[in-house]
Amino acid sequence: MKILVTGATGFVGNHVIKALLQQGIDVVATSRNPQKAQQYGWFPQVTYLPSDLAVSPATNFYEFFGKPTHVIHLAWEGLPNYKDLFHFERNLPHSYHFVKNLVENGVQNITLTGTCFEYGMQNGCLSENLPTNPQNPYGLAKDTLRKYLEILQQKMPFQLKWIRLFYMYGQGQSEKSILSQLDKALQNQAPTFNMSGGEQLRDYLPIEVVANKIITLTLQPVNGIFNCCSGTPISIRKLVENHLAAKQQSITLNLGYYPYPDYEPMAFWGDNTKYNELIDNHTR
Repeated sequence: MKILVTGATGFVGNHVIKALLQQGIDVVATSRNPQKAQQYGWFPQVTYLPSDLAVSPATNFYEFFGKPTHVIHLAWEGLPNYKDLFHFERNLPHSYHFVKNLVENGVQNITLTGTCFEYGMQNGCLSENLPTNPQNPYGLAKDTLRKYLEILQQKMPFQLKWIRLFYMYGQGQSEKSILSQLDKALQNQAPTFNMSGGEQLRDYLPIEVVANKIITLTLQPVNGIFNCCSGTPISIRKLVENHLAAKQQSITLNLGYYPYPDYEPMAFWGDNTKYNELIDNHTR
């Protein structure tokens, strides 16, 4: 077994590679910046081949990456800027043609990560059978890519796992994430931490759990959409308070300083029933 991981130096990619290596799996890693990749502890343990994933008529990515048996495609530029048009003007066609090239040349098992933003402004517990209605360019691009690939499956059969990520936290997360900003405020000994009212309900998982769920689904002989989530909502304020308690630190929360974001509903979380049932059936 040989697994290709794109977006190797991203938040998710880094942790997926570490988890794969812990399972003794042969890893081929790719990203655009080899200098950055060399800074990661996993670099000497993988086959690293830099690539921007641009497809030319002469490209055979299956051969170029050493004939991987599985592909975990995580590369996606520009996050967390969800509103920019480059998501569907550049990322969408690049990812589609990259995956198509792999399938045409021999790869039969493809895993991609989608986003909870595919559900749009729907509140409550979100299951995979709900209709999608993305309201920002990032969600639209991901949702469209999934639909393109489902049609491609009808022409060129292959296994496609579409894993909808909800919220994640952990080492290497974006500096713009709320917990990264909180840690920076604590480090700077700021007297207060500016945030929204904190009443939003979200679904969070540690990045290590997310990485293992992605790998588990990659290795299953299944197709379809799977939520990668906890299934349990938590308010942003509670998330912050829990983080402070775990660090045994305190700071005054300046609630209501920022408005609530307009690109996501106030209260939503994932339904993880489908994933849990798959794992339960596999372990029986």
